[in-house]
Amino acid sequence: MYKIDPSRKDLVEEFRANPVGHHSADLQQMLNVVRADPFPGKYVLLCVKPHREWILGRLSGVRGDPVEVVDDQVFTCAEDAEWEVFKRRWKTLTGEDLN
Repeated sequence: MYKIDPSRKDLVEEFRANPVGHHSADLQQMLNVVRADPFPGKYVLLCVKPHREWILGRLSGVRGDPVEVVDDQVFTCAEDAEWEVFKRRWKTLTGEDLN
C-alpha cells in the first residue's frame, strides 16, 4: 500500500499550484490516499452555495452521522477551499504543518 512521504514537498507544491484538475502520477497516487483514507475526524468541504461558497466540516467516521461544521470560515474560491482541506489532512496524516 502507498504511504505518504512527508519529504515529498514537490508534490505539495504541485497540488498548491493546481488543486483542481489533472495531476502527475505521483501526486495522484498520494491524493488517492489522502482522500480515501477513512479516518475519524477527516476534513471535508461542504458546499453551501453551488459553485460559489464552501465551508469546512469533519466526519465522525461513522456512516450516517452528521458532518460537524468546523468553523464559520466561508470560502468563495474552490481552489482555496481545496488547499485548506489538503493542509489539514496532511497535518493529520503526517503530523506536519504546511504554510
